[in-house]
Amino acid sequence: MTVNIKPSIARGEIAAPPSKSVAHRALICAALSAGSRVTNIDLSEDIKATLEGLQALGAKADINGKSAFIGGINKAAIPAAKIECGASGSTLRFLIPLAMAGGNKTVFCGEKRLFMRDLSVYESIAERAGISFNKGDTSLTVCGKLKAGKFCVRGDISSQFVTGLMLALPLLSGDSVIEFTSPVFSKPYIDITVGMLSRFGISVIPRENGYLIPGNQTYKPSAIEVEGDYSNAAFLDAFNLLGGNVKVLNLSADTAQGDRVYKRYFGDIRSGGSYDLSDCPDLAPIMFALAAEFSGAVFTGTSRLKIKESDRAVAMAEELRKFGGELTVKDDTVGVKALKLHAPHETLCSHNDHRIVMALAVLASRYGGEISGAEAVNKSYPGFFEDIKKLGIEVEIK
Repeated sequence: MTVNIKPSIARGEIAAPPSKSVAHRALICAALSAGSRVTNIDLSEDIKATLEGLQALGAKADINGKSAFIGGINKAAIPAAKIECGASGSTLRFLIPLAMAGGNKTVFCGEKRLFMRDLSVYESIAERAGISFNKGDTSLTVCGKLKAGKFCVRGDISSQFVTGLMLALPLLSGDSVIEFTSPVFSKPYIDITVGMLSRFGISVIPRENGYLIPGNQTYKPSAIEVEGDYSNAAFLDAFNLLGGNVKVLNLSADTAQGDRVYKRYFGDIRSGGSYDLSDCPDLAPIMFALAAEFSGAVFTGTSRLKIKESDRAVAMAEELRKFGGELTVKDDTVGVKALKLHAPHETLCSHNDHRIVMALAVLASRYGGEISGAEAVNKSYPGFFEDIKKLGIEVEIK
């Protein structure tokens, strides 16, 4: 899909889409209960992958619009399964420990880039536990029983590993400990997990350098309304920095979402400065675009951008160059120069990355531009272009 965006101003009110991070966790917890209702979900590609994966593991689900009643995974009899993950790293990393808790053969399939992402934490756990762990270019097969114990995890690696363990360890017959061996990045995502587990009656006890997770716990039925997503709201709110007047609704003021920091960062971005993206890597594309538009900036904590849906820093450097921008990409920093931008003279590329598409769309609302591969937004925000059209952005979808 190609979209053509003409220079235009966004105005109006719009509800933030549901948080994908919260929805993944809520659906998995609900599936492990006898039956729970999760409302305000958006059936993006990633959420569909998790729902289908949970059903493959034994959950029964009744999905009606933006609501799902789901439950019934039997922790004592999780079946062998084949799970299609697509491009969803959350689906893959959250469900691997659950499959290992069941002990039966589980095959995870997905896009090639998904299996280029790091799985070393689980691979090491599997090796120590005698669990078969065979990774190919587009699949992973695990077979063997996860046992309670001590799990040492680097704090600077993806928090998705910690979440995956936290979801599965309460099901095991003994107590477990997650211990961090280095300072923790992306802690807000871990906080979301701990908070969601609590709502389903699961105890996770903080301790120095980690968490104690008692075994033999039971997920209790609950009713969860998924809160609005700060990650995707950032793209909608960014129109305000380009002359728009957009009010983004449905955002919880007391959220644990780390991307809530975008509001503070947006307040400063006109003046340049330095920004740490260690806890909020999903904000990188829109922050790079805004920095290029205004006074430039320096971004730190960017090393993990290499293993997202695209190599996000390199991808944004390539696309912003078409607007006349310039990014300097190093191992853990990105510098954005303050240069005068212009309308792109060639088609912009999505790099098959939803957040790249949305960042380019925001900048194209100022200068115009055509984006190929724009269907990548379906991964997290399938209604993005319809929503910005309602705000007055001129979008032609081909």
